[in-house]
Amino acid sequence: MRFPTPLVSGRLIKRYKRFLADVVLDDGTELTAHCANSGSMLGLATPGSRVFLSKSANPDRKLAWSWELVEVDGRLVGLNTSLPNAIVAEAIGNGTIAELAGYSSLRREVKYGRNSRIDILLEAEDRPRALVEVKNVTLMRRQNRAEFPDAVTARGAKHLEELANEVAAGNRAVMVYLVQYPGCDRLTLARDIDPAYGRAFDAARAAGVEALAYLCAITPEAITVTGAIPVEG
Repeated sequence: MRFPTPLVSGRLIKRYKRFLADVVLDDGTELTAHCANSGSMLGLATPGSRVFLSKSANPDRKLAWSWELVEVDGRLVGLNTSLPNAIVAEAIGNGTIAELAGYSSLRREVKYGRNSRIDILLEAEDRPRALVEVKNVTLMRRQNRAEFPDAVTARGAKHLEELANEVAAGNRAVMVYLVQYPGCDRLTLARDIDPAYGRAFDAARAAGVEALAYLCAITPEAITVTGAIPVEG
């Protein structure tokens, strides 16, 4: 997925109120950007970090700028949680995610379960439909080990339960953990951060829900899915 306009670099002043970030651009301009990430962003919001922003062409937006990337120890990390669905959909379409190849129809944000929407629904005449839930992964506390989640997520646990119900109904259900922290070589659960999510994950896997983790290559021009890494649970 290519960014529609060139990203602009600067330095983070602070992140606050979850969805706001004050940034000073390289040209000295200070501004407030939208932070599309409701998690803790543990390890990603250190004041002074180099950041990359996009600017919307929509004149009606309250905040024209959005925080897209942050540099951590020389690696660019993608933190905008509004992008992973499109990134994964593109990777399914071009065959990069081999486990999800072969479906004739891909739809996004389709209603299912108890008042929920599945991120991606795959359908074909010759196989059960596949419900795909996408999670953005940006936490790395140990060398090259990605972790999820970075905060308590009751909503995430609910999604796992509903995916297990879909398997029981004869459908295929898949969790795709999109690791936007280049260089990671495995994904594990941050059970110390959210034990309930860990229990829900174990129950869902036992019920037949699949779990995939895919790594991204990230530049100021594009975010590209590169390949699978193991899920250790």
